[in-house]
Amino acid sequence: MENLDVIFKPKSVAIVGASRDPKAIGHQCVKNLIDSGYGGKIYPVNPKADEVAGLKCYHSISEIPGEVDIALIVVPAKYVPGVTEECGKKGVKGLVIIASGFSEVGREDLEKEVVQIAHKYGMRILGPNVVGIMNNPLKMNASFGPYLPYPGKAALISQSGALLIAMDARTWVDKVGISHMISIGNMADLDFADLIDYFNKDEDTNVISLYIEGVKDGRKFLDACKKSKKPIIALKAGVSKRGAAAAASHTGSLAGSTKIYEAAFKQGHVVQAENLNALFDETMALALQPPMQGENLLIITNGGGVGVLATDAAEKYGVPIKDAPDDLKLLMFKHMPEFGNPKNPVDLTGMADREWYEGAIRDALKHDWVDGVAVLYCETSFTDPRNIAEGIYQAIKDSAVSKPVAVSFVGGERSVKAGEWLIEHGIPYYNSPHAAVRALAALRTYGRYLEKASKKFVPYEVDRQKVEAIIGKAKACGRALLTEPEAKEVFAAYGLPVPKGKLARSAEEAVKIARAIEYPVVMKIVSPDIVHKSDAGGVKVNIKSDEEVRKAFEEIIENAQRYDPRAEIMGVYVQEMAPWGTETIIGSVNDPQFGPTVMFGLGGIFVEILKDVTFRIAPFGKDDALDMVKEIKGYGILKGARGEKPRDIEAIADAVSRLSQLVWDFREDIKEVDANPVIVYEKGLSVVDARIILRAKKTTKVTPKPLDKCG
Repeated sequence: MENLDVIFKPKSVAIVGASRDPKAIGHQCVKNLIDSGYGGKIYPVNPKADEVAGLKCYHSISEIPGEVDIALIVVPAKYVPGVTEECGKKGVKGLVIIASGFSEVGREDLEKEVVQIAHKYGMRILGPNVVGIMNNPLKMNASFGPYLPYPGKAALISQSGALLIAMDARTWVDKVGISHMISIGNMADLDFADLIDYFNKDEDTNVISLYIEGVKDGRKFLDACKKSKKPIIALKAGVSKRGAAAAASHTGSLAGSTKIYEAAFKQGHVVQAENLNALFDETMALALQPPMQGENLLIITNGGGVGVLATDAAEKYGVPIKDAPDDLKLLMFKHMPEFGNPKNPVDLTGMADREWYEGAIRDALKHDWVDGVAVLYCETSFTDPRNIAEGIYQAIKDSAVSKPVAVSFVGGERSVKAGEWLIEHGIPYYNSPHAAVRALAALRTYGRYLEKASKKFVPYEVDRQKVEAIIGKAKACGRALLTEPEAKEVFAAYGLPVPKGKLARSAEEAVKIARAIEYPVVMKIVSPDIVHKSDAGGVKVNIKSDEEVRKAFEEIIENAQRYDPRAEIMGVYVQEMAPWGTETIIGSVNDPQFGPTVMFGLGGIFVEILKDVTFRIAPFGKDDALDMVKEIKGYGILKGARGEKPRDIEAIADAVSRLSQLVWDFREDIKEVDANPVIVYEKGLSVVDARIILRAKKTTKVTPKPLDKCG
């Protein structure tokens, strides 16, 4: 069943587990459907009751005379499989399982059983462990939440039921307009991606707002986000270790790496909210206003203090305030006394009345330089906030341009009432300059996403067969770690530059290799059992002569044997010594939710102490890779700082993108990749050290090699 209208816009609802006890969830669900004004048929089901909340109660779902689109299941978990079977036989089209006691408490088996039964009959499931569905356009409260949310154009989907109920009440306080509120629970069947796809086509929804603790199929989620034509905003919870553990026990979903979720949001064009207040504030802005399609934000205010606060917020949220051009200043000066300030922020002074506000906003919106406007008003004794609000509305209406405006009134009850009037007329209002600017920054983030159309990844020409052979040989020998020479061969096969080097099995062979490469060289132990070569005393650098090579060879072998007497020693890798440059790190981890990911950052202290790294979901092209490079805090070093010459950022982007193809092509084989350091020069780069760890599961289809061929 592909059409989910039967679940979210049902014509008939059965409540299995309906109760005569007013305190029971089964009673609340029935009463809420009645009280919300739902026009469809309501069928309470309880084998021991004849009437619930004034409606006829059926002893079983099979007794219901008509068709049933969805069933709300409010019975204990152990009875849910049987109820699911009965619903299937009746021809129910969808299930909303409010009951808890499934994967969130370790009963994955029970959850899977229910899904199997439902799918046998072509039913889809929302839940289990949910509050239910609230549909404002349909006036349907099919949940145990107390009432429908404040009406509007945002679909809010929450993994937390309790938070959903709290947010339901909060919508009336903040006047955040909601079309649908959906509790998604354990996502045994329908998940975030399914609901994003659905509400992307829903005419009553302008924006999709998510509270996420974890997703189970990250790729499906990412694809749904990429396809969405409507803005999506998400609040990701479980970003701390304890928070992640709490999320796992709450819904049975792994919270996942925070940085990887951030990567998915960027690639999926999802605006990320920093907290619950931001989720509400930015949802309102995205639902009511067009995206901000440029970097120029103008602040119009009647008070210097709120202007300073707004300027601080603009800097924090990535839309720093710029000085207005001279012709715009002249326009602004028409709407203020001679001691006003026409710069940005535009200070109309405390004398500003409706006429000045209205004129300044109208002129600002019509000016080509302006991309968005934050209107700030401090309540005064001689102005009426409602009159100011009406002037703001009139100016926006008269300008007839598609530019976002957010308003903050700071004052008492009169200001709050005026702000609510603005919201009713489609203009987002906030009680602080900070919130108004943050909302505009969200509109700018979405605007940037729209400017950067998603490009289909175009694979590079690579030597895939060579990599298959290297990985196949390692797996045939029972190894989970490629040796450094093997890892570098893999990198080279995918076009990543590596230094010249070769494996030596004796000191004299090492001398010959060093002469061929030319001094100075670096020498490293090669052993599948020694991961951290430096810890084992297995690395010697800046070797400049034949004698030094012989001595280094013996010392490296002795150190390795002392470090791990049982380690298999394959030899010593002799490599050209890379010239000085800027150290960076490129890596990959095969994430449980999103699959292969790629990391980039500066090397040394930047990665070890400052954790200055960024991620993307593989595969991706050079544009995404360039964004990664620009995101790190150390980007200024790569551009050239304190007289240093800039590094080859294009070469970095090329290498990062190529690695993304490698880990995607071999996603069934590669678990982790660590290229550290990757030394970057004014022109080009070199992968100086490389490590590739394989997944335990053997999936590469190659002929196993005899054990004597494993060296």
